[in-house]
Amino acid sequence: MLSDGRESGALAAVANRRSHSQVTAEAPTRAELLPLVAAAARAADHAALRPWRLIEVRGEARDRLGEALVTASACTGEEAAKLRLKPLRAPLLIAIVACRRDSSPVQVWEQDAAAVGVAHLLSLLLTDAGWGVMWRTGPLVRTEAVRLVHRLERSEELLGWLYVGGVPADCTAGNRAVVNPANHLSVL
Repeated sequence: MLSDGRESGALAAVANRRSHSQVTAEAPTRAELLPLVAAAARAADHAALRPWRLIEVRGEARDRLGEALVTASACTGEEAAKLRLKPLRAPLLIAIVACRRDSSPVQVWEQDAAAVGVAHLLSLLLTDAGWGVMWRTGPLVRTEAVRLVHRLERSEELLGWLYVGGVPADCTAGNRAVVNPANHLSVL
């Protein structure tokens, strides 16, 4: 809330944020993504290491990711068929990669936190631009087959994907229950 009683754009964007588990086939172009990534890069980042990178996963790359998920899970039949389709739930997946620098005096957890901050800001910016977004993870994120399909370096860890697409016209997803902030903000 601003001192004059109005909600700021940032407060409104955060207060109205929600995950969209279903999206349409539209997705932002690379040209539309670039300024959003530039803005998200303003996230807190100890020593300005930029210990993160993002990978666009579109088109047939989503099929390759589906195959990697099946390989990593070792499942077969109907279970494999369902798993193979998971990356096709959105036209654009943005892989969030923490690029850890062990030689830095900045702790690895702080580097991961910077990557998470970029991902969260990017999800807010995408939502504010009118896109549906959901951050997905799961037990297969850090498997070798999934690492290989993303061409990760040894010092990198996949933190999950932002699934991005258009917001369906009949979207009825509700917002999360509002928390009582007093239960989560203490005084020392």
